[in-house]
Amino acid sequence: MDFTAFKHSIFNLQSPTEFNEIALSLFRYQYKNNKIYNRFVDALGISESKVYHSEQIPFLPVSFFKTHKIVTGDFVEEVVFESSGTTGMETSKHYVIDEGLYQQSFTKGLELFYGDLSQYAVFALLPSYLERQNSSLVYMIEKIMTKSNRQMGGFFLNNLEDLQTQLLEAQRQGLKIMLFGVTFALLNMAENHPVDIPDALIFETGGMKGRRREITRMELHEKLSKAFGVEKIHSEYGMTELLSQAWSAGDGIFRCPSWMKIMIADTNDPLSFLETGRTGGINIIDLANFHSCSFIATQDLGRVFEDESFEVLGRFDNSDIRGCSLLVT
Repeated sequence: MDFTAFKHSIFNLQSPTEFNEIALSLFRYQYKNNKIYNRFVDALGISESKVYHSEQIPFLPVSFFKTHKIVTGDFVEEVVFESSGTTGMETSKHYVIDEGLYQQSFTKGLELFYGDLSQYAVFALLPSYLERQNSSLVYMIEKIMTKSNRQMGGFFLNNLEDLQTQLLEAQRQGLKIMLFGVTFALLNMAENHPVDIPDALIFETGGMKGRRREITRMELHEKLSKAFGVEKIHSEYGMTELLSQAWSAGDGIFRCPSWMKIMIADTNDPLSFLETGRTGGINIIDLANFHSCSFIATQDLGRVFEDESFEVLGRFDNSDIRGCSLLVT
């Protein structure tokens, strides 16, 4: 499979038919060249030659990234992204051969929804992520900053007063503002250092991680909207195991770039998919995951709407998953 031609094709998709054709080609390529995925598909009793549509492609449980090295082909990785976790907790690892592909994916995806990144001053309040290495989120935002208006912006650990001052100055100068923040840090700022920046884009990236009482998305967004003086709170939906993200412009409704697709699986039969509007397990096709696995069954619950936007409703534990633990090493 020609990787250069593949990269060009996925970022220039013209139709759902073309998406399906590329997904099928990628499935066959990864089945042949990804040892773990090959064994998983075989364990399900699915014949590669009888898969004719993306809805027939098996989705690898995301938990496999914690216990196996999920790679397609043999290569020396340029970077390894690692998920967050408490001491002693098993974390996911994503081995990335081409940093440029990741950069291309998140840049094109973000600009698809928000326009040229060079017009923004980008701020990031990510204390829990800055305290550890190999965060795909920190990597992404750092690269976004290099493409942005660098008059102002940057990373902030816990220095909320300084961030408040810089945000007000950026607002005074008439700069377009993006502020990315983990949930608990944005809440801390909202409660202790609110700042009226009504034209800013505020992105919550998730992450209470037991640091505060869990609250509903509606309650969270109401608190943040009031504190920052904005109408809507934006969100990012991504994970260590992916190279693409979905974005929400408010109300928790996400949209994918054209090379990423959400499918909702029946939690009692993960090989079957539900119609629009019904709640089930979120499965993701990420065509950018060329060197890893493009077909991932998450541990998130959600539903897809008629226009292919989707909503994340929570998570389910392993007791809710049927038929996914088929690979024995």
